[in-house]
Amino acid sequence: MRVDFSSALRQLSEVQKPARGVPLYARFVNRPVGRLFAAAAHRLGLSPNHVTAVSALVTFAAIAATAFCRPSYALGQWVSLALLLGFALDSADGQLARLHRSASLSGEWMDHVVDCAKLLGIHAAVLVSFYRFFDLPHPALLLAPVVFQFAAVMLFFGGMLTEQLRMRRSGERTGQVPAPSAIRGMALLPVDFGLLCLSFVFLGNQKLFLALYVTLLAVHAVFVPAFFVKWFRELT
Repeated sequence: MRVDFSSALRQLSEVQKPARGVPLYARFVNRPVGRLFAAAAHRLGLSPNHVTAVSALVTFAAIAATAFCRPSYALGQWVSLALLLGFALDSADGQLARLHRSASLSGEWMDHVVDCAKLLGIHAAVLVSFYRFFDLPHPALLLAPVVFQFAAVMLFFGGMLTEQLRMRRSGERTGQVPAPSAIRGMALLPVDFGLLCLSFVFLGNQKLFLALYVTLLAVHAVFVPAFFVKWFRELT
């Protein structure tokens, strides 16, 4: 028997993953919105894999539009909204699995594969858009999406692998999880996927979007070695 929407929301709050190391947007916006979607999906009788599939469809529609449509303010707003919607649904599938107590290896595999494809696709789409539609001040800027893609995938893979390896240690499984830090969440905001999604609002202004994109790339370039040193030391 399915519980009502408000009861589902309450149960979802109780089974929420710890907020340790979660950037501010993901913690205070994406997770709560994802919780609403998870409760709605529960009422509709959808499975976590259904929600993952919808997230992928919405996200890759936005990616295709970025690559093949001429940049404009209207396009940028639509792409940003679709990416944010896909991001929230990506949070909803895991929350729904915990609510159903139906987390599975195949579901987790599907979720991570979609996440990886999303990171590869969004920067590939920016590269295509730069090449087809942008009046770049220097051709070398075509390398920016390639480097950004590399940095984003390395952070995603490194973080996911570190989390999995931590779970092998009994202390990580049974120990008390530290309280989330607002300062840490603020520091991680530049590498929050939600902030990248929001930057597409300015896709119609080539100079502004390029400046924002390159700035986020520069932050990722700093964070990659910093996080890899941190994770290596923790696991050592």
